[in-house]
Amino acid sequence: MTIEQTGVNEQMEQSLIDMAVEGWRFARLFSRVVNKLDAGESSRYVNQLRYFQKKLEENLDANGLKLVDVEGQPYDPGMAASALNVGDFGPDDELLVDQMVEPIIMGPEGLRKQGTVMLRKVHA
Repeated sequence: MTIEQTGVNEQMEQSLIDMAVEGWRFARLFSRVVNKLDAGESSRYVNQLRYFQKKLEENLDANGLKLVDVEGQPYDPGMAASALNVGDFGPDDELLVDQMVEPIIMGPEGLRKQGTVMLRKVHA
């Protein structure tokens, strides 16, 4: 593969990653809106949302990429995600990922895009 081909492939992968992140954001927003509808009206939209998410995952998978969502998991400073509000907590606080702001994107060789998260303290 030439240097030019490598650059084109990297640009295509980056474009796919950017679209996947935007699609992920849109799906989350759409999900919040659908949850405000009554049950009878929302079922059709929920099925369309599931279809969209399935197609997004299939297209990423076909290119060796995977969306990783760590929402609800214990926070580890070594995670492939930066925490926007980590400074709000002490060094001994036990933390959970409260919300994914941007998903982590993994590829066959490892991390392709770092995610972004908001944290909260575990209440014992």
